Amino acid sequence: MNEDLDKFSEITDNYKKISSKIQADVELVAVSKTHPVEMIQHIYDQGQRVFGENKVQELVEKQLLLPKDIRWHLIGHLQTNKVKYIASFIDTIQSVDSEKLLEEIDKQAEKNNRKIKVLLQVKIAEEETKFGLEIHEAKEIFQEYLNGKFPNIEVKGLMGMATLTEDKNQVKKEFTLLKQIFDKLSLQRKLDILSMGMSDDFPVAIECGANSVRVGSAIFGHRNYNL
Repeated sequence: MNEDLDKFSEITDNYKKISSKIQADVELVAVSKTHPVEMIQHIYDQGQRVFGENKVQELVEKQLLLPKDIRWHLIGHLQTNKVKYIASFIDTIQSVDSEKLLEEIDKQAEKNNRKIKVLLQVKIAEEETKFGLEIHEAKEIFQEYLNGKFPNIEVKGLMGMATLTEDKNQVKKEFTLLKQIFDKLSLQRKLDILSMGMSDDFPVAIECGANSVRVGSAIFGHRNYNL
């Protein structure tokens, strides 16, 4: 029991520490993947309303058990055949990495009589990453969107992940590149969200222009634990 109280106390401290480092105009997405609903509820009780999950099944299960005013963000790779399970409630899908996926989200949004907010995930890391649009693909898809394709979707911005490296200059270079793409696309139609930065590199991301950061282990610690 004391162990549980210690865990709750620890994540409260972590949450307050992270929140104090993030200015008011930057959105904190608390990444709750693999953490139990009790921990998410605890951070919710501290005032957090935006949570990020990687896997559809886990997200669906948690959404049923937690307060309905949570704004859920899907931040992991999303398969087209899983979109239907989250289309009725998802706030934002941050990980749109193909036109095919966007078409499915548009279709499912229409079925649910709503517009779904998305971010285009752009490959900026120099390491081989599995997912994400090439820069030219992101520009082409955005142009199609501006031309009226995907009427049931709102492209709110871009998301990117930097190379996993100790080299801060490398990370800074990649984040700066995404900010430049964001600014260029915003000349065509203003984008609202630039999501970059995680537990290890979010201060650098904010410095480079991020206004949304995805922070998990720095709040919740490393899993797993029993409650």
